[in-house]
Amino acid sequence: MHHAQTFYGLPVLTVPPYTPATLLPDAASVAWRLEAGPYATDEDADVCWERFTGTVELEKVRALILGHGVYDLFDQALIDLSPRLTGLEALFLGDLEDEESMISSIHQSDLGPLLDAFPGLRELVIRGGDGLDFPVKGHPGLRALRVESGGLPPEAAAHIAAADLPALERLELWLGDDDYGGGTTVEQLAPLLAGEGKPALRHLGLQNSPLQDELAAAVASAPVVPRLTSLSLAMGTLSDEGAEALLGGQPLTHLTALDLSHHFLSNAMMLRIWTSLEPAGVRVNLRGRQEEDAEDEDDEEWGGGRYIAVGE
Repeated sequence: MHHAQTFYGLPVLTVPPYTPATLLPDAASVAWRLEAGPYATDEDADVCWERFTGTVELEKVRALILGHGVYDLFDQALIDLSPRLTGLEALFLGDLEDEESMISSIHQSDLGPLLDAFPGLRELVIRGGDGLDFPVKGHPGLRALRVESGGLPPEAAAHIAAADLPALERLELWLGDDDYGGGTTVEQLAPLLAGEGKPALRHLGLQNSPLQDELAAAVASAPVVPRLTSLSLAMGTLSDEGAEALLGGQPLTHLTALDLSHHFLSNAMMLRIWTSLEPAGVRVNLRGRQEEDAEDEDDEEWGGGRYIAVGE
């Protein structure tokens, strides 16, 4: 994982420690990134927070990123700041690089109060799943939601699947491995696959799962699929079995893009997918073909030698 260079279509600017307020760019022209560094103390984080709140025109801020040393300290402070952050449209919680923290160690929380405080939020990105939860009642204006996780808590995934998100156009969930807090089942995603509560959805990513074949089989007949323009089952353990279910299910030729990257497909199956979908204009991503670990082929607990892209 790497730090975001752009966010919400804006260049990212880390809040500088000493630049006079008069020399800062227009607050609406950048995505503001707050970080206190990997060895920062709580005092360093407080200084970073005070620098942001004291020098930036908060009413004009459109996009905000909370990075190392800050993302887990200011949940309530951010909520309390909502009367001033009236223009906030995009939020990224936990923008940490691998060397700063393993993704499975990035702690999050119940996002209900935060979403209630920012009804104007349009895009939300969350890195890390430990402790994460999501309100079933949803959010009226959210258009894009991405959860990057090595192990998304099944309860959180189920709550997102059941949430009322009428404006949501893009949803990407990295479901992750049981060993790192994952374990989401197809049944827990049933409302999402049925197309309930998200009438505007056009892109769906169910990714980074050890159950990718089961997800593919469910997607093959899911009512949500005909309304999509793009679909991703990337980063997981997709094999010929799951691909066979996809090809034998409802048509996918209406899609503009299908991402199956990081997969365990045979060359013959890859060719079948290409010849079935590419002539119809579907951009198919089959990069990242993986080889099963021969030592684990008979170990069902480890996916028969298959593995997801992002775990710890």
